[in-house]
Amino acid sequence: MLKLTNKQARHLWLHSLGLSATPTGPLDLPAMIHDLGFVQIDTIRNVTRAHHHILWTRNQNYREKQLWPMLKDDRKLFEHFTHDASLIPMEFYPYWQRQYRRLGDKVARHDWYQSGLARDAIRDIHDRIRAEGPLSTHAFDSKIEGPREMWARPPHKKALDQLWYGGTLTTSHRENFTKFYDLSERVIPEAYRQADISDQDQINWLCDSALDRLTLASPGEVQRFWAATDAPEVKAWRARRPDLVPVDYVAADKSIHTALAPPDIETHLANLPPPSSRLRLLNPFDPAIRDRIRLARLFGFDYRNEMFVPKDQRKWGYYVYPLLESDRFVGRIEAKGDRPSLTLTVTGFWPEPGVDWPASRGRKLAAELGRFGRLAGLTKITWACAAPKGA
Repeated sequence: MLKLTNKQARHLWLHSLGLSATPTGPLDLPAMIHDLGFVQIDTIRNVTRAHHHILWTRNQNYREKQLWPMLKDDRKLFEHFTHDASLIPMEFYPYWQRQYRRLGDKVARHDWYQSGLARDAIRDIHDRIRAEGPLSTHAFDSKIEGPREMWARPPHKKALDQLWYGGTLTTSHRENFTKFYDLSERVIPEAYRQADISDQDQINWLCDSALDRLTLASPGEVQRFWAATDAPEVKAWRARRPDLVPVDYVAADKSIHTALAPPDIETHLANLPPPSSRLRLLNPFDPAIRDRIRLARLFGFDYRNEMFVPKDQRKWGYYVYPLLESDRFVGRIEAKGDRPSLTLTVTGFWPEPGVDWPASRGRKLAAELGRFGRLAGLTKITWACAAPKGA
């Protein structure tokens, strides 16, 4: 059994995530998204939206206007649902057909979709988009039926969801983050639509590509990466891969855990670079943060996204950025941007227990805040809370 130290496990994960190298140099955006597998997108623009921040963290030459043309103009990406709404490389589309079936069937099982009203709404929306071209939800005006609960949706939005989750409609583009739907045959290049990949081969690809990006993972972590397989399917995949290497690694709390690794894991270890000493603000939706169990196990960092937690029940704040320096989390910060005044304001700062904040670390934070602000066109940094020395 190959045994890894906690430091080796951390370094493998950060390298896999594109968080080892200094985030500078030539920008190859398609390659970056390919290596990540997908980029989660989110509507909240606290300083900048999550998808922009995730990409900028890995190469700070990235700018906000560079992403959406890859969806709208170049057709190098398509949008669908992994664990959440995400942009996925177009070349992965043939392996995504089972996810369209899974989610389309799941949505269609809800009672509303069995009604005549649903069938009429779905037919009418499909016919309008075929005739008129890409439309957003704002092009329709059906009303919410019944009580106005938090997640209640009008009939047209339910119909759009079913068609989108099932793959009949695809995101054509977004305008100010508003999604426009079009027929998939008008968005997805024919070569990708015509590819015929068996369901088992899709499962194999999903699991193999997840492990490639995780490098070190339990079957559950493999399953959760794409959220497009279930546990028995991952178990069967594991049985088909006797070449995978079982590895023991030390967690942050000194406990020992067993994981799977690719056959060339020792080559990965031999070529593993140490992480940059750069201090980075990570987005709450960053892939390094998404799996909270894995995060706590490897780094001993307990993170909770509190955006949807009532204000009086939050431990930290509304939109809190973890601070990663080299291979450990050294604190967290709450900040918000105001574009009209060109100002980035820090509203909360919390060092991690046991982590000293000398002036040198404070200067690193100040430098990173300045760089982060420039991504959103913000040139002034203000502190509405106590700042660490040097910041």
